Amino acid sequence: MTILRAGTLIDGTGAPPVRDAAVVIHNGRIEAVTTAGPSTGGSPDAEVIDASRFTVLPGLIDCHDHLAFHGYELVRRWGLDEPQSSRHLRTARVASQVLASGYTAVRDAGGLDAGFRLAIHEGLITGPRLVLSLGIISPIGGIGDRVSPSGHGSPFVHDPSLPPSVADGIEGVRTTVRTMVRAGADVIKCATTGGASSRAGHGPKDSAFSLDEMRALVDEAHALGRRVMCHAVGGPGLRVAITAGVDSIEHGCYLDEDPDLIPMMAERSIFFVPTLTVYEYHRESTTPHVRERARALREHHIDSVRRALAAGVKVVAGTDAGGHGHPHNALELEHLVAAGMTPMQALQAATSLAAECLGLGQEIGTIEKGKWADLVVVEGDPLRDIRVLQDARRIRRVIKAGVSVTRHHD
Repeated sequence: MTILRAGTLIDGTGAPPVRDAAVVIHNGRIEAVTTAGPSTGGSPDAEVIDASRFTVLPGLIDCHDHLAFHGYELVRRWGLDEPQSSRHLRTARVASQVLASGYTAVRDAGGLDAGFRLAIHEGLITGPRLVLSLGIISPIGGIGDRVSPSGHGSPFVHDPSLPPSVADGIEGVRTTVRTMVRAGADVIKCATTGGASSRAGHGPKDSAFSLDEMRALVDEAHALGRRVMCHAVGGPGLRVAITAGVDSIEHGCYLDEDPDLIPMMAERSIFFVPTLTVYEYHRESTTPHVRERARALREHHIDSVRRALAAGVKVVAGTDAGGHGHPHNALELEHLVAAGMTPMQALQAATSLAAECLGLGQEIGTIEKGKWADLVVVEGDPLRDIRVLQDARRIRRVIKAGVSVTRHHD
């Protein structure tokens, strides 16, 4: 048994902070949350962690990351710049750093294979809990179609752990969903539009799948017990994704342009993962069309977040890191606050609501009895300054399933 004594406890539910609380941990799960006292909960052998000078939060969650991506350049996307062994080790280091920063769960939006989940589970490497999509399902010409500017496709045989993700037609998308699930996908990732960083000629409002294709994709995923996260930036493709019944909209920058869409998302309990961080990088891109697209959508993106919040849509945190490197995942929380969230709402976006988005709301995301003891001990008050979560020196301890996986001197 372990007893963690918190100076301030923010439990992730949105409830006000509690002073001088104690979290009792047994077999990796939270057994009780009580007012701190001098006893050890009736167990003289209990380990006591004194965090009485710090703030204790649920483990943070990034709902949209690309841990295995290390740049947008073609040589990196095709894996030409280094041996696969060093590439995998580089990814393992990123996973370890993400965990050490206080993020105990990540939904990976493409590029990471199921072997990493196994390696973390077996203790071969350290990293967050993983919810994997493996790849981005799109039609020919979509963002999952790995074609060079010359028109040539990748000359290499696909890794069977990351199956081909290009699919056309109703039967094609059903088959591809099944293939992804067979390879270990926990969630199905797809795209109904282009994006800011897509090739010239396939932009944020250009459509990909038809409504019939998307309905088949969602139906197949749900039949196999998988949620659907959909890259959809704007235009008709954004409406197609929402109409088809996806479980989360990724990016959604132009939601503000169609007055029907946000109410539809609220009514259908579709999550919104705006990924504000990635567009900060796109706005400084050296590629002109990427830079121009990202700058053009900025005000729409902020307005979309504010309208979604006002309508009761569950807005959750995701960085879309990878292509632009791996900055601190909590940078997204700063951007969410700048877009209109309170610090408490931003914390919920990365804890309780994020866990719901991943389908893990009964297991993680809040500090409550019965849930996994995924906790972060922070020096400072993120409700006063959300940026403290980006300072590695202030992350005093990270606990995953009751075990301290990183620790600075308390």
